[in-house]
Amino acid sequence: MTYGIEQLGIETPGKIIAVHLNYPSRIAQRGRTPEFPSYFFKPSSSLAPTGGTIERPAGTELLAFEGEIALVIGEPARWVSPADGWKHVAQVTAANDFGLYDLRAADKGSNVRNKGGDGFTPVGPTAIPTAGIGQDAWRVRTWVNGELVQDDTSDTLKFTFGQLVADLSQHMTLETGDVILTGTPAGSSVVVPGDVVEVEVDAPSASGAPTTGRLSTTVTQGTTAFGDFGNTPAIDDKQRVEAWGDEAAHAAAVAAGKASPLEGESLVSTSSTDGSPLTDEIRALLDGVAVATVSAALRKRGYVDIFIDGVHPNHEGDTILGTAKTLRFIPFRPDLFKAHGGGFNAQKRAFDTVEAGEVLVVEARGIPSTGTVGDVLALRAQYRGAAGIVTDGGVRDFAAVQEFDIPVFSQGAHPSVLGRRHVPWETDVTIACGGAAVQPGDIIMGDRDGVIVIPPFLLAEVAREAAAQEHADAWVAEQVKKGAPVDGLFPMNAEWRARYEAEKEAQA
Repeated sequence: MTYGIEQLGIETPGKIIAVHLNYPSRIAQRGRTPEFPSYFFKPSSSLAPTGGTIERPAGTELLAFEGEIALVIGEPARWVSPADGWKHVAQVTAANDFGLYDLRAADKGSNVRNKGGDGFTPVGPTAIPTAGIGQDAWRVRTWVNGELVQDDTSDTLKFTFGQLVADLSQHMTLETGDVILTGTPAGSSVVVPGDVVEVEVDAPSASGAPTTGRLSTTVTQGTTAFGDFGNTPAIDDKQRVEAWGDEAAHAAAVAAGKASPLEGESLVSTSSTDGSPLTDEIRALLDGVAVATVSAALRKRGYVDIFIDGVHPNHEGDTILGTAKTLRFIPFRPDLFKAHGGGFNAQKRAFDTVEAGEVLVVEARGIPSTGTVGDVLALRAQYRGAAGIVTDGGVRDFAAVQEFDIPVFSQGAHPSVLGRRHVPWETDVTIACGGAAVQPGDIIMGDRDGVIVIPPFLLAEVAREAAAQEHADAWVAEQVKKGAPVDGLFPMNAEWRARYEAEKEAQA
């Protein structure tokens, strides 16, 4: 196997040295600031190439990724200065410093077992020569299942690359081909079997914007348990929270069914009886919270295309909150409609199988001039306990549907029957409704302002933030009613924030 350092004629590095904390974003997350860099070794047997797999051992749950910039030593370094340290780095490549938090306590800081497993150090797929590129010009990004979760640059580091080389060279000779993992930014978290993690390092401002390409690793599930002749996996609340990144990320993972609760928390309190992340606690948090407030919390996290545009409620004051069940229509074609439009078609199946608490979300391709829901189907959904219906098409029998209790969000009334513009095609698939991607199990939330889609893993996190923001906004509105000017109050400056926090504490 090769690891992106073959240009130096090195098949396997003699040393792999990793830095504990270096990025300010990660330092802030951890809540401790090191005065100097600290390190640990990883064995060369932990190396893995791109496109490989990493096994999460049986009996463990906290396998975490850490996307990193890896330095490859060229000219050997011994007793070099920080100013000259960068000159001894011949190449830069991407690395993933995987770690198993379940074995951190057993290692007592050495990281031998929790970070030294086979496949725990993927590097590559290619290396970038450093000639003509400064040490502050590098960027590292990490994706999990296609979602960007880490993005930071080397000009933010607390300890520069040159300082790392110089510091290590005081204690040992750094030899050609040795690898230094330079730390990970915020965003590191837990991955589970089936997840695909990709890391890329590039120099976007350098000539040609060179890149390593994406270092891809797929997580698999191990079947061999650890023996009782050595330390076995053990975790506590601190390890759970640190592995997931912070308390909010852990809470979201629990709500999504991906993580164990903290000690003293019951599974009943963090998951609903039907397995939905919409627990009683989350519903209480979102009670009275505006869709606009939740959308702002999602926007802060990079989710800007979560609006099902163009739909309005059939009753003034209607709200909607539930998990998505999807139905997809395709453009009309006579032969396809003949094969798929009659009998117990996809439209009827969707309305006849929707479960209590689900929102039936219909992709009607944004065409208002067709009826996609009628009185019989709406009544069937209401009888089955559906939380609502959302369609980016029209509603037939609008007046009759309006008499029902079930909330229906649509583009309005249209008298056409099925077969004018659509073919009912499939259910329980990813769809596009009103410009938003919707997957089965997503959280659908709507009010008079509109309807949004919330990824389940973010639900607990944004619900808590939105509930707190709604409380703060209500307080701001009270101050405006009393005659306060909005300048400095909305958003709150430090003085107003202090007043708000004092009043909130007094009421607690």
